[in-house]
Amino acid sequence: MHQRTLGSQGLKVSAMGLGCMGMSEFYGPRDETESIATIHRALELGITFFDTSDIYGPQTNEVLVGKALRPHRDKVVIATKFGIVRDPDGARHGISGRPEYVRQACDASLKRLGISTIDLYYQHRIDPNTPIEDTVGAMAELVKEGKVRYLGLSEASVQTIRRAHAVHPITALQTEYSLWSRDPEEEIIPTLCELGIGFVPYSPLGRGFLTGQIKSPSDLAPGDWRAGAPRFQGENFQKNLALVEKIKQLAARKGCTPSQLALAWVLAQGSDFAPIPGTKRRKYLEENAAAEGISLSPADLAEIDAIAPRGVAAGERYSEGGMRAVNI
Repeated sequence: MHQRTLGSQGLKVSAMGLGCMGMSEFYGPRDETESIATIHRALELGITFFDTSDIYGPQTNEVLVGKALRPHRDKVVIATKFGIVRDPDGARHGISGRPEYVRQACDASLKRLGISTIDLYYQHRIDPNTPIEDTVGAMAELVKEGKVRYLGLSEASVQTIRRAHAVHPITALQTEYSLWSRDPEEEIIPTLCELGIGFVPYSPLGRGFLTGQIKSPSDLAPGDWRAGAPRFQGENFQKNLALVEKIKQLAARKGCTPSQLALAWVLAQGSDFAPIPGTKRRKYLEENAAAEGISLSPADLAEIDAIAPRGVAAGERYSEGGMRAVNI
């Protein structure tokens, strides 16, 4: 797999990363053996960019990722996040960007991952009660101490990105982006290009909906977080199925799967875009990785734009509470 450069500070990652969240929580049952095998298969396919967070599990996903990658530490880029405060039992305590919490969270993540330096450290959600200058100032101290190499933000507004970047260079912004979540194109992506910040789209397969594998809400496993997401409910679900059907038809003409078409489209949007589709199974990982080899012509891209213009998805991407925590 080709490498891409995130941001203007020199961080090189595989063109496509692996989101590891679903290996520990949110998307149905866990299978640690298959998850570790999936991470190792990713390495074989040339994927070197792995994404986790201290809240996944909670906390157990970092342990899993660290266990799988420790023997390969010199070959990989490990990204993790802080900011959403959760107890080990799953209880949530809001969002914190307080400087003392930044240091505490980093030390805990390093211990769970079993590494001495985090390659890319994101603020997972912006704390509206702590000036971003204070949070990024604390993150910058971690860089000086060698505990972190590069800094990132997740789901931040243009104003926050600019203020943060003025304190310390931000290497990457992570936010949701896919054929059914194109809002970043309006302001976020142009700002990243202006400032020399890389883009890490998460959920580039629309939380699995764009794969065409989910045909009914009953296809979701018990406890799957998506069952409560607006786009997976009621009339929204049926309207979004119609979109997926159009994507499937175009993919069939291109000789690829809907997943591969959706990922190839994201990869084509920018040379410093490094999407992180998540999976906990090797067969889907292999399917996703093959998307890098799919070339989309200008005519293909125009047809996709017609099928999936900005705002095409029915329903918000998060519940009302979740939406209040993004684009701050």
